[in-house]
Amino acid sequence: MSDTLTKIRFFTIADFKEEEQWLREMHRAGWKLESMRPPCIFYFEKCEPEDVVYQLDFRGRRDGDGASYRQIFRDCGWEYVESCLSFHYFRKPVAQMEGEEEIFSDNVSRAELLGRIWKCRMLPIFCIFFGCVLPQIRRNFSGEVPRDAFFYFFCVLLLLYLMLICHVGVKFFRLRRSL
Repeated sequence: MSDTLTKIRFFTIADFKEEEQWLREMHRAGWKLESMRPPCIFYFEKCEPEDVVYQLDFRGRRDGDGASYRQIFRDCGWEYVESCLSFHYFRKPVAQMEGEEEIFSDNVSRAELLGRIWKCRMLPIFCIFFGCVLPQIRRNFSGEVPRDAFFYFFCVLLLLYLMLICHVGVKFFRLRRSL
């Protein structure tokens, strides 16, 4: 039996709570996260099954890559695991928890996390959507250019963007409301 496991699992930026729970379940099953590669490849190493809480923090490249940033979490008992696409992965055994199972101690810091994700990830998506996809679709519907393969490509892109924006928007609204 192999001591490593590779899993492919897709999570959107709004699914970070589900991702934390899935990583916790994997650790309970005896697989601890070692690393991950964009967009959705997780590498695990065999370990003793243990209840370990995983937490994700989102910081821009300048804010989250420093040793002082990681030291703050280390001082609170959190082990730094990996960074991927500005998400930083931390873990801590439940046995070492002192009540709170989150790295964020209050609703203000949780709201700031949601704001950072929204600003750094969703605003560029809106810019692409309103600056590229919608104008291209409008141009094709107005008859300025003949409908070709690009038209159908942009129609598919339009549907994907709308699904992503709706999914992420609803999840963020629910997370924000729960605070």
